[in-house]
Amino acid sequence: MYDAIVIGARCAGAATAMLLARQGHNVLLVDRAAVGSEIPHGHFIHRGGPQRLQKWGLWDKVVATGAPPVHKVNMVIGGAPLATDDLYLGGIPFGLAPRRAAIDRVLAEAAVAAGVELRDRFLVETILRDGERVTGIRGRDLATGETESFRATIVIGADGRNSRLAQAVEAPVYEAVPSVSCYYFSYWRGIPFDRLEMHIGMDQVIFAFPTNDDQLALFIAWPIEKFPEVRQDIEGHFMAALAQAPELATQVAAGERVERFYGTADLPNFFRKPFGPGWALVGDAGHHKDPFMALGMGDALRDAELVAVAVHAGLLEEKPLLAALADYETQRNEESMPIYYENLNRARFVPPPAEMRQLRAALIANGDQADIDMFYKATLGLLPLAAFFNPDNIGRIMARQAASMAA
Repeated sequence: MYDAIVIGARCAGAATAMLLARQGHNVLLVDRAAVGSEIPHGHFIHRGGPQRLQKWGLWDKVVATGAPPVHKVNMVIGGAPLATDDLYLGGIPFGLAPRRAAIDRVLAEAAVAAGVELRDRFLVETILRDGERVTGIRGRDLATGETESFRATIVIGADGRNSRLAQAVEAPVYEAVPSVSCYYFSYWRGIPFDRLEMHIGMDQVIFAFPTNDDQLALFIAWPIEKFPEVRQDIEGHFMAALAQAPELATQVAAGERVERFYGTADLPNFFRKPFGPGWALVGDAGHHKDPFMALGMGDALRDAELVAVAVHAGLLEEKPLLAALADYETQRNEESMPIYYENLNRARFVPPPAEMRQLRAALIANGDQADIDMFYKATLGLLPLAAFFNPDNIGRIMARQAASMAA
């Protein structure tokens, strides 16, 4: 009998298992795949993710896999760049983009080091229940074919947006929006690159950033309506979109693509009720969104921390487990809901409000790097929004542009 069983040994699941084990709980972590296997998936981590890795003692280990920390950003809209190279929080760069095989392995190894029992290549086939309460799992060892059952006080699903646990308990879905965009991406070598670069157009966006093995990751998104057209000639549409960013296209032309194109239009947006009697959901199993703002992995690490706090309190009977998990849902939604809709608007290519366009133009015209740095720190979650977006500060920036134009 375990205190907790976690289904899914990637970001959300391995982190959850690790945090529970570090608090003294007896945890089983299972995954149908081999630990450290690659999956085609977005993998830029920011918005508190790097700081959590640092707090958990894992930042240096993730960086040591060859994932370069990123503290520079260049966002290009309408051909006009706005760049910063000073994005740090607590001395840690604002982001990094380890391949999933790399970070998932680091987290799984940290979980095992904390005392977690890990069973990879184990396929969960049945969620065990006693009435309405989830009590465990039954599954098959894919190496031996042996069927085994395990029981726990709580079963935590970190098994992705198509979560078997969520389906078994019929977890209610809310704030659901169908896919609004499609993505294709691949990797190039031979291209020195040290920043997150975004080229945002009317109906396409390019994301470029460095990753493991001195490679450049390139992701391009289009509105969902373009998916049937794009998939007919993936490389042709990809390179045509890239040509809209001439300097980046020139850099890419000097390199060599080392993997095939990956892509999907299966990107539903939703929240699930993330708990019930004997069960909880974390990561994409509980909340999934379009990759536009690269929120997924940072949210997975955050929610792992939130659910681990709740489960720990429940297991120690500091608070009834269901009440603690209700707090987890409230905290998750308070942090996720506003940016969920901002992300949807961006993924739909909704133009920013006129005020934001005017502010961006003023920042470019003024050329004050301190203001630009503060703008990025606020919009990327390194500072409270009000630290930059307050009437006095915005008025000062706009007045400076007006004075310059009048001179």
